[in-house]
Amino acid sequence: MWEPLTRTLLVLTFVTGMLDAIGFLALGHVFVAMQTGNVIFLGIGLGGAAGAPVLAPLVALGAFLAGGCAAALFVRPLVPGHPGGLISAMAFEVALLSLAALLAAFGDVEPGAFLAYLLIALLAVAMGLRNTIARRIGDPSLATTVLNLTVTAFASHAPLALASPTELETRGAAVGAILAGALCSALLLNASLALTIAAAAAVVAVAAFSFLRAGTAGTSAEAFSRRGS
Repeated sequence: MWEPLTRTLLVLTFVTGMLDAIGFLALGHVFVAMQTGNVIFLGIGLGGAAGAPVLAPLVALGAFLAGGCAAALFVRPLVPGHPGGLISAMAFEVALLSLAALLAAFGDVEPGAFLAYLLIALLAVAMGLRNTIARRIGDPSLATTVLNLTVTAFASHAPLALASPTELETRGAAVGAILAGALCSALLLNASLALTIAAAAAVVAVAAFSFLRAGTAGTSAEAFSRRGS
């Protein structure tokens, strides 16, 4: 139904839902992927609202930017639309999430404590790195860490039937994926924070392996190029 690249981006969108739910529920009302929410949280906190975080969204913003800058340097030599860098991004993501899961397993994670900020930084770096590479090689309206563009594209095209059924299905699937990821984390967090992060790492690892087996080459990138032309 979908190209290997599209399937992979949808799985990564699912993981985004998982990680942002972890940040909000377990690390102190912060998002590690969707930075618009962090800017709003920061403004509320600076305004003196009771219980609103300030340091957590700053850490997430800074780490996300750091990951994005590192990814930009990495993908600059690549041909636009080439999906090979996504494998490396997912490998780094698995490594960072695995480290975060180990730290959560052997430490006492409390919102506002050093370990919580360290986990926020690790997850946000992974999201900044992955989002930058995914946006370079994929469909701009199918971002893996934000839904604004996806929902806007879906809403603007669906009533007028200007998009193909496949495009509408993909954008609808992206919304469902991030919702399902958040639901999954909300349930898993009842058992363990470390288990939830480890599960996210496992999903990314399986997605990377599947993408690699499917052949990361030109078919997916060419399909996106045709759709953009």
